[in-house]
Amino acid sequence: MKITLHKYQGTGNDFVVIDNRNGVYNSLSQKQIKFLCDRRFGVGADGLMLLNSLPGYDFEMKYYNADGSESTMCGNGGRCLVRFAEHIGIFKDTYLFMAIDGGHEACKTDNDWIKLKMKDVNELIHNRAHFILDTGSPHYVKLVDDVKLVNVLEEGSKIRNSEEYASEGINVNFVEVQERQIFVRTYERGVENETLSCGTGVTAAALVCAHNDSGFNRVEVETPGGHLAVEFKKQADNSYQDIWLCGPATFVFEAVIEIGIVR
Repeated sequence: MKITLHKYQGTGNDFVVIDNRNGVYNSLSQKQIKFLCDRRFGVGADGLMLLNSLPGYDFEMKYYNADGSESTMCGNGGRCLVRFAEHIGIFKDTYLFMAIDGGHEACKTDNDWIKLKMKDVNELIHNRAHFILDTGSPHYVKLVDDVKLVNVLEEGSKIRNSEEYASEGINVNFVEVQERQIFVRTYERGVENETLSCGTGVTAAALVCAHNDSGFNRVEVETPGGHLAVEFKKQADNSYQDIWLCGPATFVFEAVIEIGIVR
Protein backbone atom coordinates (compact mmCIF):
# COMPACT_ATOMS: atom_id res chain seq x y z
CA MET A 1 0.00 0.00 0.00
CA LYS A 2 1.36 3.42 -0.98
CA ILE A 3 0.61 6.21 1.49
CA THR A 4 0.99 9.95 0.99
CA LEU A 5 1.66 11.29 4.45
CA HIS A 6 2.55 14.58 6.04
CA LYS A 7 4.53 15.35 9.17
CA TYR A 8 3.44 18.20 11.47
CA GLN A 9 4.56 19.32 14.89
CA GLY A 10 3.13 21.56 17.59
CA THR A 11 5.79 22.65 20.10
CA GLY A 12 7.71 19.46 19.42
CA ASN A 13 4.69 17.16 19.74
CA ASP A 14 4.92 15.51 16.32
CA PHE A 15 2.40 13.63 14.20
CA VAL A 16 2.03 11.62 11.02
CA VAL A 17 -1.03 13.06 9.26
CA ILE A 18 -2.96 11.37 6.43
CA ASP A 19 -5.77 12.69 4.24
CA ASN A 20 -8.40 9.95 4.49
CA ARG A 21 -11.43 11.78 3.10
CA ASN A 22 -11.94 8.96 0.59
CA GLY A 23 -11.70 6.29 3.33
CA VAL A 24 -8.90 4.37 1.60
CA TYR A 25 -6.80 4.15 4.77
CA ASN A 26 -9.53 2.82 7.05
CA SER A 27 -7.81 -0.57 6.84
CA LEU A 28 -4.57 0.57 8.49
CA SER A 29 -3.80 -1.92 11.25
CA GLN A 30 -2.53 -1.19 14.73
CA LYS A 31 0.82 -2.75 13.78
CA GLN A 32 1.10 -0.55 10.67
CA ILE A 33 0.32 2.59 12.66
CA LYS A 34 2.86 1.59 15.30
CA PHE A 35 5.43 1.01 12.54
CA LEU A 36 4.82 4.43 10.99
CA CYS A 37 5.25 6.12 14.40
CA ASP A 38 8.42 4.19 15.24
CA ARG A 39 11.41 6.55 15.33
CA ARG A 40 13.92 3.90 14.27
CA PHE A 41 12.09 1.70 11.77
CA GLY A 42 9.33 4.03 10.55
CA VAL A 43 8.68 7.73 10.02
CA GLY A 44 8.71 8.64 13.70
CA ALA A 45 5.96 10.46 15.61
CA ASP A 46 4.13 10.77 18.92
CA GLY A 47 0.92 9.79 17.15
CA LEU A 48 -0.90 9.37 13.84
CA MET A 49 -4.00 11.21 12.66
CA LEU A 50 -6.48 10.55 9.88
CA LEU A 51 -8.48 13.46 8.50
CA ASN A 52 -11.86 11.95 7.60
CA SER A 53 -14.98 13.34 5.97
CA LEU A 54 -18.02 13.74 8.21
CA PRO A 55 -21.37 15.32 7.21
CA GLY A 56 -22.10 18.51 9.13
CA TYR A 57 -18.44 19.13 9.98
CA ASP A 58 -15.40 20.41 8.13
CA PHE A 59 -13.69 17.11 8.94
CA GLU A 60 -13.34 14.36 11.53
CA MET A 61 -10.17 13.80 13.56
CA LYS A 62 -9.17 10.18 14.16
CA TYR A 63 -6.18 9.98 16.48
CA TYR A 64 -3.92 7.01 17.29
CA ASN A 65 -1.17 6.74 19.88
CA ALA A 66 2.37 5.82 18.88
CA ASP A 67 1.65 2.24 20.01
CA GLY A 68 -1.09 2.03 17.38
CA SER A 69 -4.04 2.15 19.76
CA GLU A 70 -6.89 4.59 19.20
CA SER A 71 -6.59 7.41 21.70
CA THR A 72 -8.59 10.08 23.45
CA MET A 73 -8.34 13.75 22.48
CA CYS A 74 -4.96 15.27 21.59
CA GLY A 75 -4.84 19.07 21.81
CA ASN A 76 -1.63 19.65 19.87
CA GLY A 77 -2.78 17.07 17.34
CA GLY A 78 -6.04 18.90 16.85
CA ARG A 79 -4.21 22.15 16.22
CA CYS A 80 -1.89 20.46 13.70
CA LEU A 81 -4.84 18.85 11.93
CA VAL A 82 -6.43 22.28 11.46
CA ARG A 83 -3.19 23.47 9.85
CA PHE A 84 -3.20 20.38 7.62
CA ALA A 85 -6.83 21.03 6.64
CA GLU A 86 -5.75 24.44 5.41
CA HIS A 87 -2.83 22.79 3.57
CA ILE A 88 -5.19 20.54 1.58
CA GLY A 89 -7.55 23.35 0.67
CA ILE A 90 -10.13 23.47 3.45
CA PHE A 91 -10.27 27.20 4.20
CA LYS A 92 -12.50 28.49 7.00
CA ASP A 93 -12.53 31.50 9.32
CA THR A 94 -13.65 29.13 12.05
CA TYR A 95 -13.26 25.37 11.70
CA LEU A 96 -15.68 22.88 13.22
CA PHE A 97 -14.48 19.30 13.48
CA MET A 98 -15.43 16.16 15.34
CA ALA A 99 -13.03 14.29 17.64
CA ILE A 100 -13.52 11.37 19.99
CA ASP A 101 -14.62 13.70 22.82
CA GLY A 102 -17.09 15.69 20.70
CA GLY A 103 -17.09 18.75 18.47
CA HIS A 104 -14.31 21.35 18.51
CA GLU A 105 -13.95 24.85 17.12
CA ALA A 106 -10.63 26.24 15.92
CA CYS A 107 -9.31 29.37 14.23
CA LYS A 108 -6.07 31.18 13.37
CA THR A 109 -4.79 34.02 15.54
CA ASP A 110 -3.15 37.26 14.42
CA ASN A 111 0.33 35.77 15.03
CA ASP A 112 -0.56 32.67 12.92
CA TRP A 113 -1.03 30.38 15.90
CA ILE A 114 -3.88 27.87 15.91
CA LYS A 115 -6.44 28.42 18.67
CA LEU A 116 -8.44 25.29 19.57
CA LYS A 117 -11.49 25.15 21.81
CA MET A 118 -11.26 22.31 24.31
CA LYS A 119 -14.05 20.51 26.17
CA ASP A 120 -15.46 22.07 29.34
CA VAL A 121 -14.05 20.79 32.62
CA ASN A 122 -16.66 20.29 35.32
CA GLU A 123 -14.53 18.64 37.97
CA LEU A 124 -11.03 19.17 39.33
CA ILE A 125 -10.09 16.67 42.05
CA HIS A 126 -7.41 17.63 44.57
CA ASN A 127 -5.78 14.58 46.19
CA ARG A 128 -3.17 15.82 48.65
CA ALA A 129 -0.07 16.42 46.52
CA HIS A 130 -1.69 16.09 43.08
CA PHE A 131 -4.74 16.92 40.98
CA ILE A 132 -6.87 14.80 38.64
CA LEU A 133 -8.94 16.20 35.78
CA ASP A 134 -10.09 15.34 32.26
CA THR A 135 -9.44 17.85 29.47
CA GLY A 136 -10.35 15.43 26.68
CA SER A 137 -7.79 12.96 28.05
CA PRO A 138 -7.26 12.08 31.73
CA HIS A 139 -4.45 13.91 33.49
CA TYR A 140 -2.54 13.70 36.74
CA VAL A 141 -0.95 17.04 37.67
CA LYS A 142 1.76 17.38 40.29
CA LEU A 143 3.33 20.70 41.33
CA VAL A 144 7.11 20.60 41.85
CA ASP A 145 9.77 23.11 42.89
CA ASP A 146 12.17 22.52 39.98
CA VAL A 147 10.69 20.68 37.01
CA LYS A 148 14.05 20.35 35.27
CA LEU A 149 15.28 18.05 38.04
CA VAL A 150 12.37 15.59 37.69
CA ASN A 151 13.06 12.23 36.06
CA VAL A 152 9.84 12.34 34.05
CA LEU A 153 10.28 8.94 32.44
CA GLU A 154 10.85 7.15 35.75
CA GLU A 155 8.40 9.07 37.92
CA GLY A 156 5.73 9.35 35.24
CA SER A 157 5.89 5.65 34.40
CA LYS A 158 5.60 4.76 38.08
CA ILE A 159 2.37 6.75 38.45
CA ARG A 160 0.90 5.75 35.09
CA ASN A 161 1.47 2.04 35.83
CA SER A 162 0.44 2.16 39.49
CA GLU A 163 -2.41 -0.08 40.62
CA GLU A 164 -4.92 2.78 40.45
CA TYR A 165 -4.18 3.75 36.84
CA ALA A 166 -2.59 0.71 35.19
CA SER A 167 -5.68 -0.58 33.38
CA GLU A 168 -6.87 2.64 31.72
CA GLY A 169 -3.64 4.63 31.95
CA ILE A 170 -3.24 8.31 32.75
CA ASN A 171 -1.03 11.14 31.49
CA VAL A 172 1.28 12.55 34.14
CA ASN A 173 2.30 16.23 34.27
CA PHE A 174 4.98 17.82 36.43
CA VAL A 175 4.50 21.56 36.78
CA GLU A 176 6.68 24.36 38.10
CA VAL A 177 4.98 27.71 38.75
CA GLN A 178 7.33 30.49 37.65
CA GLU A 179 7.01 34.27 37.89
CA ARG A 180 5.14 34.92 34.64
CA GLN A 181 4.35 31.43 33.39
CA ILE A 182 4.23 27.75 34.25
CA PHE A 183 6.68 25.14 32.96
CA VAL A 184 5.16 21.74 32.15
CA ARG A 185 6.74 18.38 31.41
CA THR A 186 4.51 15.42 30.52
CA TYR A 187 4.70 11.64 30.48
CA GLU A 188 2.15 10.44 27.91
CA ARG A 189 0.37 7.11 28.00
CA GLY A 190 0.40 5.37 24.61
CA VAL A 191 3.78 6.95 23.88
CA GLU A 192 4.99 5.63 27.26
CA ASN A 193 7.65 8.30 27.45
CA GLU A 194 8.10 12.01 27.97
CA THR A 195 6.95 14.10 25.01
CA LEU A 196 8.21 17.60 24.25
CA SER A 197 4.68 18.96 24.73
CA CYS A 198 1.15 17.72 25.41
CA GLY A 199 -1.81 19.95 24.58
CA THR A 200 -4.37 18.39 26.91
CA GLY A 201 -1.67 18.22 29.61
CA VAL A 202 -0.78 21.89 29.21
CA THR A 203 -4.50 22.69 29.44
CA ALA A 204 -4.87 20.63 32.61
CA ALA A 205 -1.82 22.24 34.21
CA ALA A 206 -3.06 25.75 33.40
CA LEU A 207 -6.44 25.10 35.04
CA VAL A 208 -4.79 23.66 38.14
CA CYS A 209 -2.40 26.58 38.51
CA ALA A 210 -5.09 29.21 38.18
CA HIS A 211 -7.83 27.41 40.08
CA ASN A 212 -8.03 30.09 42.81
CA ASP A 213 -8.84 32.83 40.29
CA SER A 214 -12.25 33.69 38.87
CA GLY A 215 -13.46 35.13 35.60
CA PHE A 216 -11.29 35.28 32.47
CA ASN A 217 -7.81 33.82 32.74
CA ARG A 218 -4.86 33.41 30.38
CA VAL A 219 -1.93 31.27 31.47
CA GLU A 220 1.36 31.35 29.57
CA VAL A 221 2.94 27.90 29.38
CA GLU A 222 6.48 26.80 28.59
CA THR A 223 7.25 23.20 27.61
CA PRO A 224 10.50 21.54 26.45
CA GLY A 225 9.18 21.98 22.88
CA GLY A 226 8.13 25.62 23.06
CA HIS A 227 5.55 28.13 24.23
CA LEU A 228 1.74 27.88 24.36
CA ALA A 229 -1.07 29.67 26.15
CA VAL A 230 -4.36 28.55 27.66
CA GLU A 231 -7.39 30.83 27.97
CA PHE A 232 -10.50 29.97 29.96
CA LYS A 233 -13.33 31.22 32.15
CA LYS A 234 -13.89 29.88 35.63
CA GLN A 235 -17.51 29.62 36.73
CA ALA A 236 -18.92 30.19 40.21
CA ASP A 237 -19.35 26.44 40.70
CA ASN A 238 -15.60 25.90 40.06
CA SER A 239 -16.15 24.49 36.60
CA TYR A 240 -14.24 25.78 33.56
CA GLN A 241 -15.70 26.86 30.22
CA ASP A 242 -14.54 28.58 27.02
CA ILE A 243 -11.19 26.80 27.28
CA TRP A 244 -8.83 27.53 24.37
CA LEU A 245 -5.43 26.00 23.71
CA CYS A 246 -3.30 28.43 21.70
CA GLY A 247 0.03 27.72 20.03
CA PRO A 248 2.01 27.13 16.86
CA ALA A 249 1.37 24.26 14.42
CA THR A 250 4.08 23.68 11.85
CA PHE A 251 4.39 21.66 8.63
CA VAL A 252 7.58 19.54 8.58
CA PHE A 253 7.54 17.45 5.38
CA GLU A 254 5.46 15.47 2.89
CA ALA A 255 6.39 11.97 1.69
CA VAL A 256 5.08 8.98 -0.22
CA ILE A 257 5.98 5.61 1.28
CA GLU A 258 5.03 2.01 0.58
CA ILE A 259 3.99 -0.10 3.51
CA GLY A 260 3.22 -3.79 3.49
CA ILE A 261 2.32 -6.34 6.14
CA VAL A 262 4.03 -5.46 9.42
CA ARG A 263 4.80 -8.28 11.82
